[in-house]
Amino acid sequence: MLDPTTPMKNNSSIDPNDARWEAVLNRDQSADGRFVYAVVTTGVFCRPSCPSRKGLRKNVRFYDDPAEARKDGFRPCKRCDPLSLAVDGKQDAIEAACRLIEESVEIPDLDDLARQAGMSKFHFHRKFKAATGITPKAYAAATRAGRMRGNLASGASVTEAIYDAGYNASSRFYDEAANRLGMQPRQFRDGGRNAEIRFAVGECSLGAILVAATEKGVCSIEFADDPEILVARLQDRFSKARLVGADKDFEELVARVVGHVERPEGSLDLPLDIRGTAFQEKVWAALRAIPAGATASYADIAATIGQPGAQRAVGAACRSNPVAMAIPCHRVVRTDGRVSGYRWGIERKEALLTREHAVAAE
Repeated sequence: MLDPTTPMKNNSSIDPNDARWEAVLNRDQSADGRFVYAVVTTGVFCRPSCPSRKGLRKNVRFYDDPAEARKDGFRPCKRCDPLSLAVDGKQDAIEAACRLIEESVEIPDLDDLARQAGMSKFHFHRKFKAATGITPKAYAAATRAGRMRGNLASGASVTEAIYDAGYNASSRFYDEAANRLGMQPRQFRDGGRNAEIRFAVGECSLGAILVAATEKGVCSIEFADDPEILVARLQDRFSKARLVGADKDFEELVARVVGHVERPEGSLDLPLDIRGTAFQEKVWAALRAIPAGATASYADIAATIGQPGAQRAVGAACRSNPVAMAIPCHRVVRTDGRVSGYRWGIERKEALLTREHAVAAE
């Protein structure tokens, strides 16, 4: 039997939809979600496994997804409800592609990814970006960079980290290193050795606050009851960096952050020097899009980044946020609106939300 997920060879004597038509004739449930077919004479489109009587082949059209069928004026079949599984099927294919990228030493070819997903190259590229927010190439680069960070953090040599992460040339690694690490590779591996990080600890109505930055941007904003705890955390994170006390210019930056804590109006727009996994970066970008005075649920964020059902992973990404306020993870609440899960304490989260709501209502 022809495989409806395998592209047909370029042969003008073969209809590329023959595999799809055979899947329809066999009511192949494994093809559900990969395409839909529409019958011109009825004006209805169905999933491949639909139990309804099949139309004549000459009256059947095939579409990659329901949106394309609806655009041509067809309506969904009430019997098989093709809308309920079409999205899930595509999402499963995209998730499988993500796993393949994550598990491959070298970046998979776009043609191979599309073939595995049962889509054309261009359709797969469009669906992947819609689901993840980034292109397959960008996802692979972020995954490879994450693997590199893990290798360096575990104490591997720079050369070992380069090739174990899947870089087939050291030059390509060094082209990306500054953007992905925020410092030189050996500095990252060695706890920030020889890197200079300016920092200051101040007081605000929510307790002690620490702000730290590399030459590229702010790398840490944290709250605590005890200022010594904040300094200890920074030292643990960058154990071999050169920590430099604040100068006048940096104190102005800290004052700006504290002012935003006291009156959170608009967004705290700062240059940031943070690195996360591809998923974390998507979540953090979605958080920065939430306006002051508004909230979103973990489910909302998961849906926004194209991964419905990933609420727990969204929560984990929020807990990994290194820059309070600049990435407003305090604006994420439970589906029922209740406040929970803030890295720096629920009381601080509630206080920030109350202040933002008050300012927005003025």
